[in-house]
Amino acid sequence: MKRLVILGGGESGVGTAILGKKQGYEVFLSDFGKIKNNYKEVLLLNQIKFEDGGHTEEKVLNADIVMKSPGIPDKADIVKKLHKKGIPVISEIEFASKYAKGKTIGITGSNGKTTTTMLTHWLLKSGGLNVGLGGNIGKSFAWQVAEDNYEYYVLELSSFQLDGIIKYAPHIAIITNISPDHLDRYDYKYEKYIDAKFRITMNQTKDDYLIYDADDEAIQNWLKNNKTKAQLIPFSITQKLKKGAYLKDNKMEININEEEFIIETGDISLEGKHNLKNAMAAASVAKLMQIRKATIRESLANFQGVEHRLEKVLKIGNVQYINDSKATNVNATFYALDSMTTQTVWIVGGVDKGNDYSELMPLVREKVKAIVCLGVDNKKIIDAFGNVVDVMVEVDNMTDAVRTSQKLAEKGEAVLLSPACASFDLFENYEDRGKQFKNAVHNL
Repeated sequence: MKRLVILGGGESGVGTAILGKKQGYEVFLSDFGKIKNNYKEVLLLNQIKFEDGGHTEEKVLNADIVMKSPGIPDKADIVKKLHKKGIPVISEIEFASKYAKGKTIGITGSNGKTTTTMLTHWLLKSGGLNVGLGGNIGKSFAWQVAEDNYEYYVLELSSFQLDGIIKYAPHIAIITNISPDHLDRYDYKYEKYIDAKFRITMNQTKDDYLIYDADDEAIQNWLKNNKTKAQLIPFSITQKLKKGAYLKDNKMEININEEEFIIETGDISLEGKHNLKNAMAAASVAKLMQIRKATIRESLANFQGVEHRLEKVLKIGNVQYINDSKATNVNATFYALDSMTTQTVWIVGGVDKGNDYSELMPLVREKVKAIVCLGVDNKKIIDAFGNVVDVMVEVDNMTDAVRTSQKLAEKGEAVLLSPACASFDLFENYEDRGKQFKNAVHNL
């Protein structure tokens, strides 16, 4: 019996444990931190051995194969020891894909991947396909492979999940865009991060597809200098394309397999240029999967969007409060500020991942009247924008951030939570940060 050891007792770890047991492995799960009670109950119920609060080396280093949760860096001691012993360390996606009967649509990128993943799933489901949703969101891929029998899986894939693949190949891959993010995990080398994203296409064949943003410099450069066997389907909002998706006279046109699909941009429920690109990518998948045009049109018109991503919370005293907690990097915040049509009080800050704030300068000058810093260490933000805005306030909790913003915002203006940073200094994760923001707004 092969021994499968799992590092990390969160969603992907527990899902992999369930699938591993079903596939006849001897399973052991080890978490350096505390495992949440709901996951402990699942492990106990399924009679899976586990430990938390530290790794017992002799129980980990005797594995035949190890699944490492995406949050654990390669620099962790236990991972280094596994590599030294030559024990394969893979991601949940790699492990689960071996047992998945259905085809996968894999979606990666620095920004827009959650929206694109949810929208793609929505289009395929509306089109009557038997389709699951997983990866970085929702129920883990491995858990679904163990318990559900989907014909297709739409997976949101982070660069960390792609780092741990060996043979995994999605039938359709999407790269929404690439901008510097998580550079702390890639020795602060942008090229390493770009290469990690492109691992999504490394095992694809000529029968597979790669959908990508043709306006993105990092993507274009990689494709010029590297080869993929997949059929290329670009999308663009700046140029007309022979094949793929593009903009023409306020219409989105998609040309795939000699067949054309056209929709007025005003009929798409998601707002903003970046969302137009997300819609192009998702609709390209729907076209490849031969979903009816009327269904695609209808589904693009009634899609509701993603929680914590430019989510309009409430209007109080004619001030619009917007929750963009999911913006954990500068590029995501760029989109948020770009989409603001009024003067804005901007709540920003958290754990900086090597951010360069200079690209936000023109937008901050034009649209931001005051900045509320919400983080343990705000020095970089203060240095960047101290001379650009008139008012700058530091707070260390969400209630104060929202109350301060209310005092600063006037009628017809907006309060935007778009942190451009990770949330781990003051919150559990970006969802917790977003929920606290919404609660604080409702309590005003």
